[in-house]
Amino acid sequence: MPTYLKVKLLLCVFSVLLLKTCAEDPGTQDPLKQVLLSEDPYIRQVMDKVEEHELQIIYTRIERRADSLLFHDYNFQVDKKDYFYPASTVKFPIAVTALEKLNELDSLDRNVRYYIEGDTIENTFAEDIIKIFTVSDNHANNRLLEFLGQDDINNRLLTKGISPVRISHRLGVHSDEVTTRPLVLYMNDSTTALSKPIVNKAPEPLLLNGIKKGRGFYKADSLYAEPFDFKLKNYYPLFAQHEVLKRVVYPEYYAKEEQFKITQEQRAFLLEAMQMLPREAGYDEEEYYDGYCKFFLYGDTLERIPDHLQIYNKVGFAYGTLTDCAYIRDELNKVEFMVSATLLVNQDGIFNDDAYEYDEVGIPFLAALGRALYTFERSGN
Repeated sequence: MPTYLKVKLLLCVFSVLLLKTCAEDPGTQDPLKQVLLSEDPYIRQVMDKVEEHELQIIYTRIERRADSLLFHDYNFQVDKKDYFYPASTVKFPIAVTALEKLNELDSLDRNVRYYIEGDTIENTFAEDIIKIFTVSDNHANNRLLEFLGQDDINNRLLTKGISPVRISHRLGVHSDEVTTRPLVLYMNDSTTALSKPIVNKAPEPLLLNGIKKGRGFYKADSLYAEPFDFKLKNYYPLFAQHEVLKRVVYPEYYAKEEQFKITQEQRAFLLEAMQMLPREAGYDEEEYYDGYCKFFLYGDTLERIPDHLQIYNKVGFAYGTLTDCAYIRDELNKVEFMVSATLLVNQDGIFNDDAYEYDEVGIPFLAALGRALYTFERSGN
């Protein structure tokens, strides 16, 4: 064989071996896997029992090329068929679709004051949206749900390609009612209008992996020795959460029909609410510290978040499940990325006993994960 052919053959073999080596090395292909190999004790205590914690993560690196934008997504154990309880993360799409509906109504805007018939709490739509993001207020969320109705929320998400999603109930109160309660709307200082109730479809049982969890649950102070069934609960998988976030932060990345139909001014307000800290909304800083609803990076600390770092996000925690979906931007250090993660922290396997490892395991993991990804991004890798 001629020498040049031998050299060419050796180069081909070397190239194949090099490609194989790169494919097998998680660090070269997947920075998320590299971060999850960290020896950080808060990351390790979850990764060492990863199946028990039902961990799912989506991490998006953002690449800017002139006027174009590229998303590089990395997933860990993400599967829309594996159920987790989304808790308050459903408030994010409810807030966005409420703004969308307001944009369609000439007679209303987000500064209109209203209350639910039979209730005494008055707020504007804007105030409720701010409460949803700063302190994750359940009542604010439920008032917006009465304005929209479950079916309308689900249909608005579906038409934008955000699927599967099923918002089926309120949070905390009146959770099983399919008919919304009327809104009393202040059209001006002296005139009110009453909205009509909306009749929604009753939820169908979900058929998903892990829809029954644990070995027991409490109901009305009685312990039932059987798995807790989530089949009629809200369903908002991690991929859908990440897609809602992307469409709000970077709508131009999507086709018009996939974008939320809100104005630029509404979107600016929404983004401001998403990154607002409780103290900036007038809440007591000792009770509602900066990391109260910012689990990534700051959830495990009472430190103030610096002004140059913004976290646009929505958290959820209930039934032992912790979730955060966030766009993180540090203007000073030129860092920006997205990360969504959920995990279960319920060591005893009993639901509704309020014995969950939020502070010991869940929030420290999410904070450490956020710091590790931030460090990776800042290192320029």
